Amino acid sequence: MTDKTDPSSAAAGNPGDPRGPVPAAVPPLGMAARRGGSAAAALGHVVRRLRQPLPGAQPRLRFEMPPEYTGQLPEEDHDGGEEPQFGHPGPRMSPQHPLYMGFMGTVGVGLALLVYWIGSHTTQLLLWIVAALFIALGLEPVVGWLEGRKIPRPAGILVSVAVLMGAVVGFFATLIPTIVEQVSEIVRQAPDWVRNFMDSDLFRSLDDQFGVRDRITEELNKFVNDPAAMGGIFGGVLGFGSTVANSLFGALIVLVLSLYFLAALPAMKKWGYRLAPRSRRKRVAALSEEITRSVGNYVIGQACVALLNATFAFVVMSIVGIPFALLLAFVVVLLAFIPLVGGMIAGIVVTLVSLTEGWQVAAIYAVCYFAYLQFEAYFISPRIMQKAVAVPGAVAVISVIAGGSLLGVLGALIAIPTAAAVLLLVREIYIVRQDQH
Repeated sequence: MTDKTDPSSAAAGNPGDPRGPVPAAVPPLGMAARRGGSAAAALGHVVRRLRQPLPGAQPRLRFEMPPEYTGQLPEEDHDGGEEPQFGHPGPRMSPQHPLYMGFMGTVGVGLALLVYWIGSHTTQLLLWIVAALFIALGLEPVVGWLEGRKIPRPAGILVSVAVLMGAVVGFFATLIPTIVEQVSEIVRQAPDWVRNFMDSDLFRSLDDQFGVRDRITEELNKFVNDPAAMGGIFGGVLGFGSTVANSLFGALIVLVLSLYFLAALPAMKKWGYRLAPRSRRKRVAALSEEITRSVGNYVIGQACVALLNATFAFVVMSIVGIPFALLLAFVVVLLAFIPLVGGMIAGIVVTLVSLTEGWQVAAIYAVCYFAYLQFEAYFISPRIMQKAVAVPGAVAVISVIAGGSLLGVLGALIAIPTAAAVLLLVREIYIVRQDQH
């Protein structure tokens, strides 16, 4: 007969049993820990799977620099090692070979014609590239200074470009409302100026002698009734709008190219140095670094000089009461970027405008501004540009005129750095070579 014992009594045990009560069944102490560990492991597995690339995805290909060739063929691997992917470079063909001379001469002429054709059809793009490279070289010392302060290069590039763009946007945000206001004031006062001139004794005497009033009225009627003239006005407005749109597009292209050039400048230098022969690579690198350093310091120094020049001109114009002071200060800062002659041109322009307020005002401004130009030439500019470039005065004037004739304002801006680079190459290469003979 089977003994069917109550589970509760069995769990409680027999009081008289010397073994004592039987403990109840409890879960193991490590079960909760094992469950937590399995959840963490599952989560870690999911994270690892998410970090893995998609099936079939491949890493992005990068154009890597080839290893440096020392001129000695590596010894054959007797252990059956694999050969390089493209084999070892073989001996060069003799330059005196007729086939080599004829082929290379033909290729040289063809490449020269191709470069000329491309340059003549992409002039605007080349100007954008030169401007972007000029800006990148100008910002490179700032980025290098930030790198010296333990700031990563990408962050330094973003900070430099952001500060530059913020300064430009803030300047134009302050300038454009003033320009609109002052141009509106000119348009509002223009009829009064014309009326006062026509009522003057000078105009009356000219009208009595030459019939100026009737002649002006006749020409105005012809102009209004001429469809070609009115179409020319409409076409001029469209042309102005197209010029503004092209300028904005060009500014965007220059900004993007400047970012790319600034980010890739170390790699561009490295690739450029590898194009030189290995025996001369160290010297080429030293000369190139000196040229780029001089150009960068020149751009920053010229910007500081132009800002100081425009600030002084604005203060003097505000004190003596010259109209449109902020607009003229904008003209001054643009012209002051042109070395040597820019400040003189800016002084003459503002002096001519100040004649509208009287010759006394024009004389006071001319004396103050041209005195400042002398102070700038002997005290301010030498201290700011001491780490930039040193070019003789005659060479600087000739280079600025030639650069302005070839490329306009951009050519005048890059003329002195280019002249400094040419002088450095002549001094360190040609003159040294001539002294050795």
